[in-house]
Amino acid sequence: MLAKTLYGLEDVLAGELRSLGGGNVKTGVRCVFFDGDAGFMYKANLSLRTALRILVPVSDFRLRRAEDLYGKIQEVDWSRYLDPRMTFVVDTVLASDLFAHSLFVSQKAKDAIADQFRSSTGARPSVSVKDPDVRIHLHIQGNTAHLSLDSSGSSLHLRGYRTETNKAPLNEVLAAGMLLLSGWRGHSDFLDPMCGSGTLLIEAAMIACNIPPNINREAFGFQRWKDYDPELFRTIYDACLNRTRDFRYGISGYDKAPSAVRKAQENIRNANLDAFITLEQADFFKTSKSTRGPLHLATNPPYGERLPVDRETFYGNLGDTLKRQYPNTRAWLLVGDPEILKSVGLRTSRKIKLFNGSIESRLALFEIYEGSRKAKYQ
Repeated sequence: MLAKTLYGLEDVLAGELRSLGGGNVKTGVRCVFFDGDAGFMYKANLSLRTALRILVPVSDFRLRRAEDLYGKIQEVDWSRYLDPRMTFVVDTVLASDLFAHSLFVSQKAKDAIADQFRSSTGARPSVSVKDPDVRIHLHIQGNTAHLSLDSSGSSLHLRGYRTETNKAPLNEVLAAGMLLLSGWRGHSDFLDPMCGSGTLLIEAAMIACNIPPNINREAFGFQRWKDYDPELFRTIYDACLNRTRDFRYGISGYDKAPSAVRKAQENIRNANLDAFITLEQADFFKTSKSTRGPLHLATNPPYGERLPVDRETFYGNLGDTLKRQYPNTRAWLLVGDPEILKSVGLRTSRKIKLFNGSIESRLALFEIYEGSRKAKYQ
């Protein structure tokens, strides 16, 4: 199988798959390959924090010319996956000189599938772009085509808890990836001082408590497949829930916008995490560390791209607040321009390249020591 992810999260996702028990795990570009049975596919969809989709391979084939596509698609026995009463859609990713448009490829593949059913049964399954029973993924790279079934349905970043968002919401998969890259496992207090709609807080709580990230989703694509096993899925669902753990520290969020705090509260309620997360309307620049012991801070501050901000002043204030008011803190910032980091006025310990949507970003670590630099964070 193949799990798709965001740039920079391939190794994190590979680690997740190995921890779940996936076999033969290998990283690719924005994807990870692995072996597993149907039960593992169910578990992967429920449990992977940094996967966008789980694809199950159907067929790989070579194309000498564009005209070969229709026949190659028809070589697959589609009755294994569809019947005339079901709906389907073909999503195409194209990186080939053989075809000019992915829409044309999707249409040609759809015709091949529909014609196979029409000739064998006299009826054909319908196409549903918005809500298909079976989502087919066709990836053509050069002369090689990879045909898969999308077991996830809608993207796995759609966890099911976020009904309220702000102007620049953070993708849930990116949020989880940020946290796992930062080393967050729930072993200290946590703060997001600019929490927006609460995505980092929710993902941090789910990691700390080992709650499956997609437990709140209404449905997965595989639940409408012909071979779906609801009893097996329920067994795996219950087993995943039984592996949750207690969390003895605190998770807190600030935002100075009352509307953001209200949205975050709603999303936290949707995720059933009210007991683990504390919210406060506050300006981070006017706060100080309120807990003893180490603090893990992670946030996605405004870049000045989608939300207006005087970048030099803002990031200078951010650095001053951390230095003066937040001792014994590991502060991870996701910033949209490496040059912004100079305005913070603190030395970065690590910088990791990621993409926030189309914005090339850096996840940067600032280590704030207590007292002298020798009293290093434990």
